[in-house]
Amino acid sequence: MAARPHNARGQRRGGPRLRPPVDNAARCASLGAGILPERVSRVDQKTSRTIDGEGGQPARGVADHEEAIAWLKNRGIQDVECIVPDQAGVARGKLMPTEKFARSPTIRMPTSIFSQTIAGSYPQEDDDFHYDPSDGDLVFTPDYATLAIVPWASDPAAQLIHDAKYKDGRPVDHAPRQVLRRVVDLYERRGIRPVVAPEIEFYLVKPNTDPDYPLEPPIGRSGRPEIGRQSFSIAAVNEFDDLFDDIYEYAELQGLEIDTLIHEEGAAQMEINLLHGDALDLADQVFMFKRTIREAALRHQMYATFMAKPMSGEPGSAMHIHSSLVDAQTGRTIFSDEEGNPTQAFFSFIAGHQRYLPHVMCVLAPYVNSYRRLERYTASPINVHWGYDNRTVGLRVPHSKPEARRLENRIPSSDANPYLAIAASLACGLLGLDEGANPDDPIEGSARDLPYGLPRDLLGAVALFEECDPLVDIFGKSFVSTFKAIKKAEFETFMRVISPWEREYLLLNV
Repeated sequence: MAARPHNARGQRRGGPRLRPPVDNAARCASLGAGILPERVSRVDQKTSRTIDGEGGQPARGVADHEEAIAWLKNRGIQDVECIVPDQAGVARGKLMPTEKFARSPTIRMPTSIFSQTIAGSYPQEDDDFHYDPSDGDLVFTPDYATLAIVPWASDPAAQLIHDAKYKDGRPVDHAPRQVLRRVVDLYERRGIRPVVAPEIEFYLVKPNTDPDYPLEPPIGRSGRPEIGRQSFSIAAVNEFDDLFDDIYEYAELQGLEIDTLIHEEGAAQMEINLLHGDALDLADQVFMFKRTIREAALRHQMYATFMAKPMSGEPGSAMHIHSSLVDAQTGRTIFSDEEGNPTQAFFSFIAGHQRYLPHVMCVLAPYVNSYRRLERYTASPINVHWGYDNRTVGLRVPHSKPEARRLENRIPSSDANPYLAIAASLACGLLGLDEGANPDDPIEGSARDLPYGLPRDLLGAVALFEECDPLVDIFGKSFVSTFKAIKKAEFETFMRVISPWEREYLLLNV
């Protein structure tokens, strides 16, 4: 895959990789570190945060409410978007004038916000899933480490991710951010800190206001749509230079850290890789990046879509998750020993993914469309085999130095909620560590002719998830029952739609 030669500041970036984790203890201590032009940026030696030119404040994230008010005032912010990711990773929330936010930064929304389907409906109750009879309010409190501007807003605005709590202060355990936080806490109890680096694939398409018509690639600066396969092509990326300039600028202004930009295999299919770091912080960045890319594309009369399989005959889009584990005290990797050899912990982490990934497939591939991506003889994996620098398997061990040893989970699709996908991948690895499991032998050739090892449909994936007691213990019964109800409701909605295939082949033949 070809990397964009330079970022918005003219600095060269390397390929998608994890840097030596020895530095992660300091890096992860500074949640919300931002990137801004060198001419106005410096590093605060006490906090390791990148500081911008607005009164010596960070581009993303502050310590508390008092700092937030100063941050907003220095930027002339008029409104604050108080947002929370729902089960689909959609931003829900309220827009609040800065003056009101200064007086009271919390918001309230109904408990049903975490039960909404992607179609905007609500699932039926069952033996395990029940609504709050009163549909009372939840309290949403700001996580000040996520404060950033909204660079595409017409008036000066900021965005701030909130956490959901009950009125008595308890966290809402089926809220996606809390699910990921709980998995990370399980690692921290074992003296381990996860380090992740997501890669997000997406398509650029022409505006499409009628869902009955297929999507088409957009027109680039040459005046022609992209045809054929353009993997690695810098020229194909340059077709949309103005768009990517905006994406890089928006990212800088929000303190989001891009590693590389790549043209993928499909027509106008792109991939953005993020620098590695703390799991919750990277999930926040993916959540914010999706909004950023969509908004930038709209500015250029295009759509950006993270559908797993938006176009027939084109490759699907994935969200690959690179994971490594470091000692929480020393910051050194636990995947390599003193001699640089892989440890038992590394192999158990792989084995946990092999054993449990099929059971979290409904989280990694959460829609009917997601399973269209998993085709044999494509770039998408169809099983949970692993191998060294092997892109035909579901679990790839990239070539690296011992201190950067990691596992790439290639199974999640780009439509997955980043909080839940990272939580699911890490949960699988954690179970492998606890069980001391061993993986099977690595695949040296192609795995594309090997049998399918993953569920082929959404309902089958949901059944595997709810039947796996170790994963239910990690995710919590409240989340599993809620997620199951949502997925079943979405499937029923899909089944009400008659597809063109049915009309073409069944109309006059049966």
